[in-house]
Amino acid sequence: MNRGMVTMSQKELQRVCVVESVLKKRTTQVEAADCLGLTTRQVRRLQRRMEQDGPLGLAHQSRGRPSHNRLRQKTRQRVLELVREKYADFGPTLASEKLAEAEEIQVSKETLRHWMRSEGLMSGRRRPRPHRQWRERRACYGQMVQMDGSHHDWLEGRGPKLVLMGYIDDATSRVYARFYPSEDVAAAMDSFRRYCRLYGIPQSVYLDKHTIYRSPKVPSLQEQLQGKDPQSQFERALSELGVKMIHANSPQAKGRVERLFKTLQDRLVKEMRLAGMKTLEEANRFVQGYLQRHNRRFAKAARQSGNLHRSIGHGVRLEQVLCRKEARVVANDGTIQVEGHRLQLLPPGLRPLAKKGVVVTVSPKGRMGVLYEGRQLRYKAVPVQPKPHTQEVQEGQLPRQMGGPGHKPAADNPWRKFTFSRRLKTLQPTPSNRTF
Repeated sequence: MNRGMVTMSQKELQRVCVVESVLKKRTTQVEAADCLGLTTRQVRRLQRRMEQDGPLGLAHQSRGRPSHNRLRQKTRQRVLELVREKYADFGPTLASEKLAEAEEIQVSKETLRHWMRSEGLMSGRRRPRPHRQWRERRACYGQMVQMDGSHHDWLEGRGPKLVLMGYIDDATSRVYARFYPSEDVAAAMDSFRRYCRLYGIPQSVYLDKHTIYRSPKVPSLQEQLQGKDPQSQFERALSELGVKMIHANSPQAKGRVERLFKTLQDRLVKEMRLAGMKTLEEANRFVQGYLQRHNRRFAKAARQSGNLHRSIGHGVRLEQVLCRKEARVVANDGTIQVEGHRLQLLPPGLRPLAKKGVVVTVSPKGRMGVLYEGRQLRYKAVPVQPKPHTQEVQEGQLPRQMGGPGHKPAADNPWRKFTFSRRLKTLQPTPSNRTF
């Protein structure tokens, strides 16, 4: 039987050698069965196939033939059409999920990968990644949370530019995220407050050295004497809550949240595209439901049981902690100046507050409050004091004491005749005023 050239595996070549030795009476069937890990009955069957077809008889009989359970050509064409029309930039894993969810077509990701690669719809190689030192996950849930903001065209031009403030637990990979117009102090404080309301206060937060999270100011003399570093508003708020801040020296150090953003920039963007999200409010409503599915699928169990998130105490008001705080001194008339506003304080009773220090709080939503010795003070807005009146000067003129613009004395002006040598003579003592 001549079947042309047939490719054989290393295992099949080994069988050829052993079965040929059995046919030449150099090895018994029992020894061959022990060598190949088969029974003597299987060895006799291989021996018969070797006698009939030669070495090619030991090759797998299905090699080169189409599989009986392969998908129909019509299904393949339909799948590739959908990939070109709707899922052109999807990877095979996500495209396989969306085909099953939205189109009710079951195709394994490896089959789809083979089809897409054969049609030139995806690249075949991944870029090599540099080696990084591995860090073990934290042992308990809530022990450390990685936090960062991701700037990306999340709505793909259908709406405004947004920033995703993301949180991922280091031990379990449980994710929380919310969209904001920009990455600033208000977004950081509001997202952290919402995280604490939902899960509790974590033990530590791992983030980068952005000026929002770490103050770039030079320590003052008083801070140097006290051994303290200047704090940003976010650092001050987390220190009041007893949360330890860990600043990463590189993006790769907090790689868990960086890889999360890479995944969301691929999956979440396409999910919002299919759902037709166009505004910030729609995106925030959508991302909450999406993250529930994401956490059910990708969250892991911690190495140790227990939850280290601390509950919010009864005396702790997150709105008074997670806000901007600035110190002000009350003027003699009982007013303070804050961001261009003038506030008239209404102290309790008749107790004067002139020259007293107060703390002005500004919430992420812009609401102001005034604290004195931990108590909230009432206030009302009053008109801002006008600037002091200055003398009006016509264009091209200056006040008399400053001289006119570009004024030059005449050549016969006494000031020009008053030379330096004559000035020295006037300064020399005369005989009448000499002292001995």
